Amino acid sequence: MNTLKRALLTTALILTIAIPLTAAGTHEEVSISEIQPGGNPFTIIDCFDREVEIPATVERISCIYAFSAHVVTMLDRGEDIVSVVYGSKRDRLLNEINPYIQDAAIPSDDGVINIEELLNVDPDIILLKGETAMMPAEIEKLERFNLPYVIIDFNTIEEQMYAIELIGKVIGREEKAVAFNNYFQRQINFIESRVVDIPASERVRIYHSVNEASRTDAPNTLPAEWTELSGAYNVSVGSPLRFHDNKYYASLEQIYLWNADVIIANQEGVDEYIRSNEKWAGLKAVQDGRVYQIPIGISRWGHPGGMETPLAMLWTSKLLYPDRFSDLSIEDEARSFYETFFNHTVSDEMIAQIMSGKNMRLPKGEIRDLEK
Repeated sequence: MNTLKRALLTTALILTIAIPLTAAGTHEEVSISEIQPGGNPFTIIDCFDREVEIPATVERISCIYAFSAHVVTMLDRGEDIVSVVYGSKRDRLLNEINPYIQDAAIPSDDGVINIEELLNVDPDIILLKGETAMMPAEIEKLERFNLPYVIIDFNTIEEQMYAIELIGKVIGREEKAVAFNNYFQRQINFIESRVVDIPASERVRIYHSVNEASRTDAPNTLPAEWTELSGAYNVSVGSPLRFHDNKYYASLEQIYLWNADVIIANQEGVDEYIRSNEKWAGLKAVQDGRVYQIPIGISRWGHPGGMETPLAMLWTSKLLYPDRFSDLSIEDEARSFYETFFNHTVSDEMIAQIMSGKNMRLPKGEIRDLEK
């Protein structure tokens, strides 16, 4: 992250903006500005260090990255989303909060942009995933038609905070973006105060499965950082992994060598697969009944491209060290989170479903079938 971006984020985090914080016991209101910045075109630095001129008025927002749709919805501009990726239509809670997503176009599939479909929605700004931005053919499509795009990309908490604030600035909701980041930082501080004195040798050893049972966390990634800050010893971080299609995988042999105390899966069904597959049966976590499904809300908590990282950290810390977090109700924290940042009251039934991680996302093929 360059100096300008770091300075911008640091300034934001020290602003006095009060936010609800169940974990730390304070509840105050956030004042949200509804005005586009300046009334004139302005320049930002995106996540690839590009200078981008943002139109004076941003009314039609294309979210060609699921994360950006989460953030735009959180920042009260959800009704202005004109296009999304398939994954955004799969998330039940996101679509309950922002039904406009159901009518949004889908001009991108697995990073490949359908330029005709994108031109049809006439976006004022495009929020583009970093992986797509690394595909020259896709960038050429955007630049051929002079479509303004902002690249959103992050691999650390600091970079994720910058991405959230960047989106806020682009769509005229910087104040609420800063409020979210302040909440994020307070959760980090809260957790650190509870786990800082745990020696490395006594930290609970976890294996974190991402989407697939054998896909996991590498160093210098968002999950590697948030699991460490949660007080966990993440066994895959720093170990040899197989890299394929921008993802990291471990062999089952390596997973046995690690033999973690706890396994956390972020994809529905993977926890059941690990518990029931005889190839995994000899693992300590399986034998001890310590294989868990992480909650799923707007998206999978703690996912590399998800925004509920603070909740993932709180949930993991309480799971691993219940005595140190006996005063923390994850259910209450989640309810406060969605009410505060998404203006959405979550029922007790929905909270229970979020915690279970079950049936929170439509099957992959279902959206495509509906689009036909």
